[in-house]
Amino acid sequence: MDIRLITQDDIPQVVGIQSRITRREVSDLWQRMLLRHVDSEDQVAFVAEEDGQVIGFIIGEIKVGGFGSEVTGWVEMMGVAPDKMGSGIGKALARRLFDYFAEQGVHDVLTSVAWDSGDILAFFKGLGFDRSVFINLERKE
Repeated sequence: MDIRLITQDDIPQVVGIQSRITRREVSDLWQRMLLRHVDSEDQVAFVAEEDGQVIGFIIGEIKVGGFGSEVTGWVEMMGVAPDKMGSGIGKALARRLFDYFAEQGVHDVLTSVAWDSGDILAFFKGLGFDRSVFINLERKE
């Protein structure tokens, strides 16, 4: 397995993984968001590739000055092909993103997870995450 920065050519395969995970069509808006992570230093994405096929992805962002934090890295989203889940791909992708953040001088990494997503919470806990001082707030119109 090879983990590397995402390229524009990877977009269709990443969209396919996301579609299989969510069991719905991926919007043009989501695809445009993903495209912004190609060739960017602050918005970054990596893919895991095996035998020429993308089998997982992780999307991150470096944010400056967010609510009292000087610089933070954020795990925005990740996904692994359903038939490859549980094989360590997600962990390898996360470690690569953490290394990238460290290379950029970013040492505080945050993410947001639904409180009732036990599998994802356990996954991030296994990577060393714990509760943060932040509380997610939501506003709907």
